[in-house]
Amino acid sequence: MIRNTKLITASSFTSMFFLGVGAAIIGAAARNIGLNPFQIGLLITVQNIGFMFSVIISGALSDTHEKPRLLFFGSLILAASFFTYYAGSSFPLNLIIMFFIGVGIGSYEGVTDAMLLDIHKERESLFINVNHFFVTFGSLMITLYLVFLQMNWRKSMVQSATAVFLLALVFAFTKLPAETSGVETLSRRLGFLTKQKIVWLLFIATICTVGFEMGSIGILTTYLMEVRAFNQVTSKIGLIVFLTGVGSGRILVGIFTKKEQILSNIMLLFALSTVFGSCTYFIAAGSLTYVFIYLSGMAASSLLPLIITLAGVTYKDMAGTVLGVIKFAIAIGGILIPFLFSVLSKYASLRVALGLFPAIVFLSFLMLFFARKSFKIEEPGKFSLRKIS
Repeated sequence: MIRNTKLITASSFTSMFFLGVGAAIIGAAARNIGLNPFQIGLLITVQNIGFMFSVIISGALSDTHEKPRLLFFGSLILAASFFTYYAGSSFPLNLIIMFFIGVGIGSYEGVTDAMLLDIHKERESLFINVNHFFVTFGSLMITLYLVFLQMNWRKSMVQSATAVFLLALVFAFTKLPAETSGVETLSRRLGFLTKQKIVWLLFIATICTVGFEMGSIGILTTYLMEVRAFNQVTSKIGLIVFLTGVGSGRILVGIFTKKEQILSNIMLLFALSTVFGSCTYFIAAGSLTYVFIYLSGMAASSLLPLIITLAGVTYKDMAGTVLGVIKFAIAIGGILIPFLFSVLSKYASLRVALGLFPAIVFLSFLMLFFARKSFKIEEPGKFSLRKIS
């Protein structure tokens, strides 16, 4: 059986790499498949439904079941889904397959961070930041890879399916026992957490964080071409610069963030996201726009990993359950904020809609700043998995 901490950590990072692949594959391969905007929207929606279902269930189960076993089943589902995705041309069938891709990547999101909290008692923020760096890395790599494969994009799906199946075998032989004696029921844990002010604050902050990051990724090239007169090539360079900022920021912030600095760094990053996001979308800076884009990516990069870390260390004895609740907000943010953006762009203007991004991160900063004293836990072990009062 595999018990080596380094190998288990590497398996977690690899899982998140393929989470990035699964999240990006719709957009990366849409043109090759021949999907229209309506079909793309349906696929994204169905994937998010599968993700929401999986992340909260797998996260909650990770407190009472062996995490590698949950990741084993999630990997099998994802491998089968990758292998069959658009192997046939039936759109309804591929909608079902996309749901299960969402389930597979949701299991990775729901379990791996909690597993890292179990095996790394110090520098949690570093390991979770690096874990989420691999999501960005996976999305970037599948996009670049498909540029070279062009119409033979199905080859990437078969290769990804093979790699995820091998990853499933690693998890099958990994042993990390879960303590289940005296554990409260899932309904009691969820009932307890939904009454916690801290959980609601982090839940809302997660929605805004995902909305800012994913919304920027989705609209950046269009904004640069329509508002700043960039061309097809230079606008795509802008997106690559943003993703580079996200990737490098996750590494740097993870290295320099200590446990006692997590909340203050989250507030700082929300403030910086407000400033650099406003500069990106409202200042005509020519080539300096790339600088603002990079800084926006860096500022937004570690918000989600640090929020996840803060929730996990605050409710460490029920980390899987609380992370499942917090990560449920990822899918909500990925749906709600783009929807609001669409409504504003249609009934107001693109420039007005762009103001949504700095606005939501500024509101998150204010929310956490005025509620910061709520995060001071006076009683060690107050939030115990086995003693919920």
